[in-house]
Amino acid sequence: MDNYVEILIAVGILGGLGLIFGLVLAAASKVFYVETDPRLEKLNECLPGANCGGCGYAGCGGYAEAVLKGEAEIGKCASGGNECAQAMAEIMGVKAGEVTRKVALVRCSGARFYDDQGNMVAGSKLKANYEGFKDCLAASKVGGSGPLSCKYGCLGYGTCVKACKYGAIKVVKNVAHVDEDLCVGCMACAAACPRGLIVPVEPGRNVLIACNSIAKGAVTTRSCTAGCIGCGLCKKICPKGAITIENNLAKIDYSLCDNCGLCATVCPKKLIKDSKVETLGDPAVHPRNHADASV
Repeated sequence: MDNYVEILIAVGILGGLGLIFGLVLAAASKVFYVETDPRLEKLNECLPGANCGGCGYAGCGGYAEAVLKGEAEIGKCASGGNECAQAMAEIMGVKAGEVTRKVALVRCSGARFYDDQGNMVAGSKLKANYEGFKDCLAASKVGGSGPLSCKYGCLGYGTCVKACKYGAIKVVKNVAHVDEDLCVGCMACAAACPRGLIVPVEPGRNVLIACNSIAKGAVTTRSCTAGCIGCGLCKKICPKGAITIENNLAKIDYSLCDNCGLCATVCPKKLIKDSKVETLGDPAVHPRNHADASV
């Protein structure tokens, strides 16, 4: 009988302590309650939840909070686009400008082609065989500028592919290419590229200079068969004066460009091309990718 009494006393004590602690916690939750702005949840609902970081914040939640505090502009979510921006603006009671969709462009045309004997006949030339970790940042550190003769070209180890959460990038013949139909313009790939090759452009542009080299023409020619040599032929033929040559590299001012494509017809390197992923097949040569070659 005494044992039962002791058990009941113990249960009563524990129950009493639980009740006391519960009351303390309930009181603390009231005292220390921090009211959450209901707009924060609504802002989060507008965002795609991709947490790509393209807005400059760690995730969608961080960006929503920054907008709420007035620390970030509305319209920085490339994944959400214009619809997202307008919805967020309505919640915040402000007007948002039109958000223009952008897609990523890899500024390199150095895709390597090989003949039937395995000799490279076109593309960005190699100065060394790289057999290390298949990562662009790691490869770029080898020999000071990486295994390519061109220190500005795409290394092709797919670091940008890993960074893309939308499957919009693939490596074709050792150069990354963007499928603009899948690209949302978050530019996570650009942040991952150690050579700064990837830039945002308007989709559908057929006059895109896919080269990043600022080396002199002779140096570029020795390094790559497809690099811009700064010859200026595109500049001379442009009827709108939209092209300039800066640091040995042609650049297009899209506020002047009417997308006529005349520049592409005179480029001796054929590097002014359609921004969409191209079929790089060539019956005379066959591709050799990193998977089956020491690069």
